[in-house]
Amino acid sequence: MRVIRNATLADGRVRDVRIGDDGHIDAVGTDLAGETLRDATGKRLLPGMIDAHVHFRQPGYGHKETWASGSRSAAAGGVTTVVDQPNTDPPTVDGAAFDEKATLARDSLVDFGINGGVTGDWDPEALFDRPLFALGEVFLADSTGDMGIDPELFERAVRRATEEEVVVTVHAEDASYFDESARERDDPEAWSAYRTAKAEAVAVAQAVEVGEDVGASIHIAHASTPEGIDQANAAGATTEVSPHHLFLSREDQPDLGTFGRMNPPLRSEERRLAVFDRVADGTVDIVATDHAPHTREEKDAGIWDAPSGVPGVETALPLLLAEAERGRLSYERVRDLTAANVADIFSLPRKGRIEAGRDADLVLVDPSAEREIRASDLHTNCDWTPFEGMTGIFPELSMVRGSVVWESDDPERGVGRFFGEQGKNVRDL
Repeated sequence: MRVIRNATLADGRVRDVRIGDDGHIDAVGTDLAGETLRDATGKRLLPGMIDAHVHFRQPGYGHKETWASGSRSAAAGGVTTVVDQPNTDPPTVDGAAFDEKATLARDSLVDFGINGGVTGDWDPEALFDRPLFALGEVFLADSTGDMGIDPELFERAVRRATEEEVVVTVHAEDASYFDESARERDDPEAWSAYRTAKAEAVAVAQAVEVGEDVGASIHIAHASTPEGIDQANAAGATTEVSPHHLFLSREDQPDLGTFGRMNPPLRSEERRLAVFDRVADGTVDIVATDHAPHTREEKDAGIWDAPSGVPGVETALPLLLAEAERGRLSYERVRDLTAANVADIFSLPRKGRIEAGRDADLVLVDPSAEREIRASDLHTNCDWTPFEGMTGIFPELSMVRGSVVWESDDPERGVGRFFGEQGKNVRDL
């Protein structure tokens, strides 16, 4: 038995956490017997982040990211479980594609889930015969991978997922509300002007209406507007917000250029602040990164030619922890947004909390060790970040099921060592 001693938990209690040989948390208490793994006096111990929305790009786009590189970046950022989305090549819409991705995911340093997607030729029989994490993201408008579907197919897919008791994760944008006049522009803000806030609000309303009719568990991915969040909340759907919509706005677009193009796009500063308020007050359920890397060469194009998406799996928890240390979010809120609520929504009884019997997915941080975010310090294949120059509190230790997967040697420079066994599919645990 190994013990992390004198750690301050999210609720402010100072406790020892004992880790069993089976990788579970054996006990949480005071003066626990066992070999000391780390004296955490003055430091915070949190459950590892469960990032319910990443694009690790394999199969098909390994030059952008791989399961090995993406999971290393996750571990260094305190993410101990990732959930990959279906818009790879081939898309994860049938049994063969799922199996191919599952084989590649064996390279993951952290635990993982694999979502199944929906297209006109998807194979629900084979997909639901696999250990799906969720159905989605189901695209109501085209994004990377061109997997947008029509309302009739969406309703059929939601009905089938509901029969299988599977959560449906929705990319909510309605292309009929895109502003075609914006295509006459070529400035960086044209993308935000094109994919309007109303397009999201309308699509959220459509998705939650279907969910209510069918009795489905609808989860709205990367909500970027207060209007969309409020509609989902009123209907009993769950929502996630991504760090780029939480910390960046159209005011940053001139500096970011095409490196700030994503779907949904950046919104006004007023909307960003309103979204942050809903994250802080509990209206929003979780934060997920929508980690969607592209190479610098691919992004360095015109606003209508550059691909959509930004990296974020390594910087999300550090950014949130810095906000907690400044008092803008509570540490308990960060815990719920990144771990506890995610485990509840997606039925992960062994994840998300520091309690006896749960997996020892743990992240230790020094609240005083805030540092500047620099792309050169990150571990993704993507050599840029939209959060360059912002500050975060990075982990000095990350554990997956009791195994240390990341340990920082020099927190000021983001230098450390990776350890640990390969991750496992959370639906197989």
